[in-house]
Amino acid sequence: MAGPAFEVITPGARTTFQDLGRPGHAAEGIGRSGAADRASHRLANRLVGNDERAVTLEVVLGGLELRALTTVDIALTGAVRPATVNGRAVGFHAPFTLHLDDTLRLGHGTKQVYSYLAVAGGFIAEQVLGSSATDQLSGVGPPPLQAGMQVPIGRAPSGGHRVDVAPVAPPQDPVELVIVAGPRADWFVAGALDELCRAPYLVTTNSSRVALRLEGPRILRSRTEELPSEALVRGAIQVPPDGRPIVFGADHPVTGGYPVLAVVVDGCLDAAAQAQPGAHIRFRRPQPSDPELRSAAMRSSE
Repeated sequence: MAGPAFEVITPGARTTFQDLGRPGHAAEGIGRSGAADRASHRLANRLVGNDERAVTLEVVLGGLELRALTTVDIALTGAVRPATVNGRAVGFHAPFTLHLDDTLRLGHGTKQVYSYLAVAGGFIAEQVLGSSATDQLSGVGPPPLQAGMQVPIGRAPSGGHRVDVAPVAPPQDPVELVIVAGPRADWFVAGALDELCRAPYLVTTNSSRVALRLEGPRILRSRTEELPSEALVRGAIQVPPDGRPIVFGADHPVTGGYPVLAVVVDGCLDAAAQAQPGAHIRFRRPQPSDPELRSAAMRSSE
């Protein structure tokens, strides 16, 4: 263990430790959780030579300020926002070095929600059920960063950086999410999936790592009786009685009692997580050429 590497000056709106989560505990009422934008988490680790499972800091809406307690290599990914070291601008998606007493600041102002900070060696935080992910819904995992905390890291991997800079596409506007029919699509009126895809939805301020709550065309049910609670997955689109869709995220509950009309395909879940309040989302049916489907097929064959 390398020891403390950062002092938290300002934690920002909410900064948590995240990794790839704790799968396999749904029967105990505990979801997987983990990084909301898994691709950005993995990229940050890759940029500093870590294993993709290493712990990163997930920064919500910016405002984080850290002082380096030693010399470390770091990388920033995800939601691109103004970043400075000792007042000098630094970039995203490329590794750089902080020296003793350097101060890193992340500003505000972006079209996305989550930024990720990786350090060579990975952050060290309390583990619960084999993971350091902080689950907002259940409260499982280490607490969010607080001012005055000293944050330890592990030993940096040998070999240094494996990647110098990574090209990352800018966010979509509106965010386009590919969907497939859900297990209770037959609980809705004919054409409900087409209605879901007809016009964009607005992400409301009542959104979080648990779920995106949307405003837009209301989806009507053909069956109104109570549905016994059923298992939920990340990306499930549940429709409560008011007809406003809810898209479940990284910290979703493991069961739910409203019918699931559709499910967002895995390759679109990171983009869904990054949609901040005020953003627009458009759902659509899959096409054979979709890269999201090709990547999912590759993962299933591994």
